[in-house]
Amino acid sequence: MPESGPLLLGIDLGSSGVKATLVSPERGIVASTSCDVALYSDHPGWAEADPAEWWTATCEVIARLLAESGCAPRDVVALAVSGMVPAVVVCDERGVPLRRAILQNDARATGEIRELQRALEHLDLLRLTGSVLSQQSVSPTVLWLARSEPAVWSRTVSVQGSYDWLARQFGAEAHVEQNWALESGLYDLELRPLNPVPAATQIDWPAFLPVRRPGSIVGEVSAAAAAASGLSAGTTIVVGGADHVLSAYGAGLVKSGDALIKLGGAGDILAVSKKVFVDRRLYLDAHPIPGSWLPNGCMATSGSVLRWEQALFGGVALDTLDDEARVSRPGALVSLPYFLGEKTPLHDPDLRGVIAGLHLGTTRGDLHRSFLEGIAYGFKAHVDVFAEGGLELGNVRVTNGGSRSRLWREILADVLHRDLVSIVNHPGASYGAAVIAGIGTGMIHDWTYVTGALEKGEVISPRPENIAVYEERFQQFLQLGAASAPVSHSLARSPL
Repeated sequence: MPESGPLLLGIDLGSSGVKATLVSPERGIVASTSCDVALYSDHPGWAEADPAEWWTATCEVIARLLAESGCAPRDVVALAVSGMVPAVVVCDERGVPLRRAILQNDARATGEIRELQRALEHLDLLRLTGSVLSQQSVSPTVLWLARSEPAVWSRTVSVQGSYDWLARQFGAEAHVEQNWALESGLYDLELRPLNPVPAATQIDWPAFLPVRRPGSIVGEVSAAAAAASGLSAGTTIVVGGADHVLSAYGAGLVKSGDALIKLGGAGDILAVSKKVFVDRRLYLDAHPIPGSWLPNGCMATSGSVLRWEQALFGGVALDTLDDEARVSRPGALVSLPYFLGEKTPLHDPDLRGVIAGLHLGTTRGDLHRSFLEGIAYGFKAHVDVFAEGGLELGNVRVTNGGSRSRLWREILADVLHRDLVSIVNHPGASYGAAVIAGIGTGMIHDWTYVTGALEKGEVISPRPENIAVYEERFQQFLQLGAASAPVSHSLARSPL
């Protein structure tokens, strides 16, 4: 029989699945499980998901979690939801989605981005919102939607993010979480609606929803949601947050300079700052701890390049590719990993991948190593931006699937010239969401609860013999990016 006691439920809604984690304030993680969801890309550059499938998967994962843990629904006293940001969910007056959600890595609105950049050039959006108008912004996506699907837009009563909608499905009041608000580009740093932005689209917008901060209580699980999910009606719903933010918080990022590298399908890097850190090459999120900030970058590809590589080589295992790359010479090739364009620090959706230095003696291991190195160079570019802004990194942690590759961690340590420590079996944002459910209900009293809560792996230090060659290759990486950008733009924009 499982030990009794109140439990906290964290749910993380990702682009490929839903993950849920149960946490006991006294005993830590009790159980964690996940369920896949579909990603739709009906046209090149599109990325969509069906909110109905999100809800079905969420109910399935909760049932599985309770069954595997042996816990009763009444044991779960509070929940919080995390998810992708800033996804766009447009709903009718009852909160029912009118179409698939448009995800944050969707690249359909490139024309609208350029149009709104011109229309808003009189505003200092970087100073006002912490980020420039880019592929990550919501207004270009909404403008595309209003023009391309006017029947849907005419019925739209609310625009929300993925995890805010899911909380609403449980019974929460309609709201948007603070980091959806910030990353949307529709609100300023004080979380006030930035009216010139929707005005520049020259379309009618529904009223903006109220902004809520992580840890705020926003409702209770309804009878209908309880019947569908297996939770108890009346379970407290607490505002969670953006997936990358709560994953970083759950990994123990609480002090200034604490940093996290996430080697997922995309590549994220986040660092804690005690002051507003504004740089047009980065995004800026609010840390869940009041008064702290999380300047961060998100590269469009990371592990997704390796999955493409695996498919190209007939499904070869990543361990096999790592073994072959380990005997390859460091820096034998220079690759630009811009297979989905690039988000930070370049904000250029029309970039394309490049591999330089190929010859008839090039091996599969050389190619694989160059991808790992190219992504590491992308992270170094972000670390340099932090340093330019006066934010010196302290403890650097590595999580997500790519962190299981010791070779990749070694390359990162060499390229960044820093010690790296992996977080073992980090449940990700679902763990951070569960902790915040505890903060919001008073069951967890201190935001530093996460410090040291998860198991750390070995520390990997940079190898002196590789530092010089990687510094040279990094400079060549920057030169190659600048030189190849015009060709990439031409190819990306060609109608052929």
